[in-house]
Amino acid sequence: MKTIRVFILDDHEIVRNGLRQTLDRHDDIEVVGEAGLAAEAIRRIPALLPNVAVLDGRLPDGSGIDVCRDIRSAHPDVACLILTSYDDDEALFSAIMAGAAGYVLKEIRGNDLVSAIRTVAAGGSLLSPSVTRRVLDRMRQGPREDPTLASLSAREREILQHIAEGLTNRQIGTRIHLSEKTVKNYVSSILEKLGMTSRTQAAVYALKKTSED
Repeated sequence: MKTIRVFILDDHEIVRNGLRQTLDRHDDIEVVGEAGLAAEAIRRIPALLPNVAVLDGRLPDGSGIDVCRDIRSAHPDVACLILTSYDDDEALFSAIMAGAAGYVLKEIRGNDLVSAIRTVAAGGSLLSPSVTRRVLDRMRQGPREDPTLASLSAREREILQHIAEGLTNRQIGTRIHLSEKTVKNYVSSILEKLGMTSRTQAAVYALKKTSED
């Protein structure tokens, strides 16, 4: 039987020790390394190339989801299992988008965790029925839209994107065939709806939303 190489990331030493002791009892699993910080894990995992990385959801310098995203982009053969105390939807969906093969809570029993590690090491994914249902519901609903952005009309969103590009009112008017005065009125409406006082604030907001998409 091929040995499953496991890396443990958790900021609590007592948790790491407990996980190591649980996993060391199984002949087909070998803990090859551990870390207490995200930066340390990102540095060590590529050198060790474990089959499975068990990653704590929240860390002092980031999260296991951040580590998963970085590791999976460079080393897709490393399966990441998020082990967290927090049962929140945003973290769950972020983990899935980051490429995590599984998402389990720390209340999981030792034998179930071992089974989860074996499952993701074999190329499977692990989501509980309740988590799967939440994922499907979220997919049916589509992505959540920022309610602030949703308050803008289609034309206002278009102009906001042009503001983010650094265009003046006159340049925007020329591009979308509106008078400079009409564009100015749109910009005033955009700033009011966003609760902002300057074009610079609006541009930064638009660029942030673009990067999130």
